[in-house]
Amino acid sequence: MKLLKVLVLMMSAGLIAGAAQAQETGTLKKIKETGTITLGVRDSSIPFSYLDDKQSYQGYSIDLCMKIVSAVQRQLGMSSLNVKLNPVTSATRIPLMANGTIDLECGSTTNNAERQKQVSFAPTTFVTANRILAKKSSNIKTLADLKGKSVVSTSGTANLKQLTTLNADQNLGMNILPAKDHAEAFLMVETGRAVAFVMDDILMASLAANSKNPGEYEISKEALSVEPYGIMLRKDDAAFKKVVDTAIGNVLTSGDINRIYHKWFMQPIPPKGISLNWPVSEQLKAVMAKPTDSGDPAAYAVVPEAQKAVLKKKK
Repeated sequence: MKLLKVLVLMMSAGLIAGAAQAQETGTLKKIKETGTITLGVRDSSIPFSYLDDKQSYQGYSIDLCMKIVSAVQRQLGMSSLNVKLNPVTSATRIPLMANGTIDLECGSTTNNAERQKQVSFAPTTFVTANRILAKKSSNIKTLADLKGKSVVSTSGTANLKQLTTLNADQNLGMNILPAKDHAEAFLMVETGRAVAFVMDDILMASLAANSKNPGEYEISKEALSVEPYGIMLRKDDAAFKKVVDTAIGNVLTSGDINRIYHKWFMQPIPPKGISLNWPVSEQLKAVMAKPTDSGDPAAYAVVPEAQKAVLKKKK
């Protein structure tokens, strides 16, 4: 009996050790072995991930990524964990994730079905829309107003791809100009090299608010698409994704997200101390209540209260 107990204890210990080793594979193993987690960050995705006037990276997405960093450190039982910030662009973020250069991408990346073939996403942390920014003097209100004009969008974005498709489908004859980043795209409108910038509304609103003449610009009411943002990680790494999903899920459902959101969207932020005054959308409120990593825009459609009552009666 004593021998049997010893064998059972040894097997249990082996199973526990095996389970621990199984968890420390892929990204978790890489992080533990190197003692470092690498975050992909952006230079001009205000207020998500950007360089301030002191050339320090900060933003809403970086704060959320640091929640994941703390969770990873606890999961691995590490007394300390070095955080490396690696600049990425819209064009380089997915390749750098795929080749192992970065472990998390903390920017303003849309989660969609096409990208999910290459990478994975944490639960959605922001919902925006693809719209048009132009100078008020241009009188640009809709996509149709851009016919035959020079329009800019950022290289490597879903926005640029959508704009190209719409241009062909609707025979608009636009001259579409790719910019290396959001700041360059906005500058092209500011200097007259493009009549409009097509991008996520919050990013354009942030750039306009920090420009020399914020009152000169207008963002269209017409939305070309819904864009759910998520922190990006490598595909097919279930153990790491579980840690990431749990960390972000806890931030969303605990209410901690409200504090972080208020810091970046409802009060003055660097570099100019301007408040974006951008309240939480109904779509994001729904995600806070029930976190999702869906890349389907339909998953972010908010059902009006009147329609909810009708649906409830039908049940």
